[in-house]
Amino acid sequence: MAIAGFTVISAAQSLPVHAAEAIATKAPKAFLYEPASGTILYAKAPDEPFAPGSLVKVMTAATVFKALKDGDLKPDQLCRVSEHAWRTGGAPSRRSTMFAAIKSEIAVEDLLRGLLVHNANDAAIVLAECLDGSEDAFAERMTKLARSIGMANSRFANSTGYEDKPSRTTVRDQARLAEYILETHPDRYPLFALPEFTWNKIFQRNKNPLLGEIRNLDGLGGGSDPTDGFSGLGSVERDGRRVIAAVAGLTSDKHRLQTLQEVIEGAWEYFTVQTLFSAGDVVADGRIFGGTKSTVPLVSRKDIDVLLARGGTLDYRIRVVYEGPLLAPLAKDVPAGELHVIGKDGIVYRAPLVTGEAVAEGTLFSRAVDGLQELLFGWIG
Repeated sequence: MAIAGFTVISAAQSLPVHAAEAIATKAPKAFLYEPASGTILYAKAPDEPFAPGSLVKVMTAATVFKALKDGDLKPDQLCRVSEHAWRTGGAPSRRSTMFAAIKSEIAVEDLLRGLLVHNANDAAIVLAECLDGSEDAFAERMTKLARSIGMANSRFANSTGYEDKPSRTTVRDQARLAEYILETHPDRYPLFALPEFTWNKIFQRNKNPLLGEIRNLDGLGGGSDPTDGFSGLGSVERDGRRVIAAVAGLTSDKHRLQTLQEVIEGAWEYFTVQTLFSAGDVVADGRIFGGTKSTVPLVSRKDIDVLLARGGTLDYRIRVVYEGPLLAPLAKDVPAGELHVIGKDGIVYRAPLVTGEAVAEGTLFSRAVDGLQELLFGWIG
């Protein structure tokens, strides 16, 4: 009889590779992630919260992207510029704006360009009011979306990032947000790299402080907070490989750029793709209860390719975990566990494993023997 929720560690070994200690950054918080393989390349205080300031607008954009995909908004839908949006985020605010005229109506697609090219606060407020009637309601939608995509330590207070109601996030969550946009809204992602946008005969270049400063960077944004300092979220595709990096707690825009560049360049300088297992290779054996066999091979459906460090002094470890014992009869290709690659800061990579063959139900006698073993000794993977 299976013990529900009991995790069995069935394999552990050291790899002939080492974790990188070569990436050096003075950023108090930093996170480097390779989304294709799901590998965490670098993490420094990844779950320590900070106020993101204008970096919130990346979450605002993601929330609007989802509303468009779900049909809650349409690209050509006109949104009215309220007095609140005009005074708080428009010309009277003396902040970044697309200079939307009070009581004018602007299409959602133009507001998105204003938001991401002009870093426009009026666009952020108009989009929030157009979708949910108020910034507070829109902020609830933002936080709900964040939770649903795995941003466990983030909450959002408004669509602009204004510090009178500070939002909270982490560099890990920001990287997850970038991954969500790249995966779920690839058609919208190019908006982050638009070089310029003219609205109401006013020409403005892209105000993302990172664009053009780091080679091949094509998104996403930066922000600052009087207390928590400067933060940045960037994504780079180079030589067929994309990485996402987030930094926070920096003292200036120059410091932010320098540290983000250090972290991103480390992906190419210190890491290389290594195939740990090919598709169909036996990764480990899982214990079986009540079957014609006592074990079943656990395999991966695809190659397990991981970005691992070229050199260093700290070994990675492989561990396979599954809930066991597995119950017979058991079909082939059934999800049955995970492979974990573990570095000095915890799990850096996960890959799902499935059963490599079918196992039929055993005889009454064999099932009785298995039951007696469980009763007397428990199950050891």
